[in-house]
Amino acid sequence: MSNVVIVFDFDKTIIDCDSDNWLIDELGFTDLFNQLLPTMPWNSVMDRMMMEFHSHGVTIEEIEKVLHRIPIHHRIIPAIKSAHALGCDLRIVSDANMFYIETILKHLGIIECFTEINTNPGYVNQQGRVRISPYHDFNKNSHGCTNPCPPNMCKGLIIDRIQNTINEVDNKRFIYLGDGAGDYCPSLRFGEKDFVMPRKNFPVWDLICKDPSLVKAEIHGWCDGQELEQVLMTLISKVIVEENAQVISSDCKLRSMSIPVLESFPTALTVRP
Repeated sequence: MSNVVIVFDFDKTIIDCDSDNWLIDELGFTDLFNQLLPTMPWNSVMDRMMMEFHSHGVTIEEIEKVLHRIPIHHRIIPAIKSAHALGCDLRIVSDANMFYIETILKHLGIIECFTEINTNPGYVNQQGRVRISPYHDFNKNSHGCTNPCPPNMCKGLIIDRIQNTINEVDNKRFIYLGDGAGDYCPSLRFGEKDFVMPRKNFPVWDLICKDPSLVKAEIHGWCDGQELEQVLMTLISKVIVEENAQVISSDCKLRSMSIPVLESFPTALTVRP
């Protein structure tokens, strides 16, 4: 088992688009969505859109089929499977929702690669309608973060919880991948031995580039799925090599300590007459 914990964003990181916009556009509800968006928070709009889908006769099966067609770079799945095979702990922190993510990951055959999915609740109710709610209930209280996080989710707080649940003795090292402004806050949570992989020329990249010194982790950008795979595999290999070097060094020290000290021989022999 590797000591690497890899945290992925979902939209525009694992998949190559925004899942909400993809579903709305593919089902032909773009105009209604654009009318509602200025009137309420994003999560509330998406919950309302699910009601509109249902009232217009769109079935759960039709929604799932649209999600199954979502664009994804052909090197993303091999990258995820390779990281999992190397013993990395893969997790998701996303501002999408659980219904989308589980539907897509099951279809792609990679849901078992992830130990944890942190996202907005999304489920099918008894009436056969998808319901979506915010991760942080912004109607009750704010998450209180001053970074550019949406009101429904501070990914930095989620990373804090993940880090706190991992024993420091395990010496885990993190790799964080994301693209949006909401991925900036968690990028500030990592240390010098960790890695942050912002998508080049996306909001998180622009925010980091304003003052890279604020990010303590090593910064490694990527532009598409192919470069994501190359950078990710390079970083995992780097950590594994360093881990093996530490094991060998520790083993050598133990071996040297366990070698018995030989009694010294006399400097001269006494010849008996």
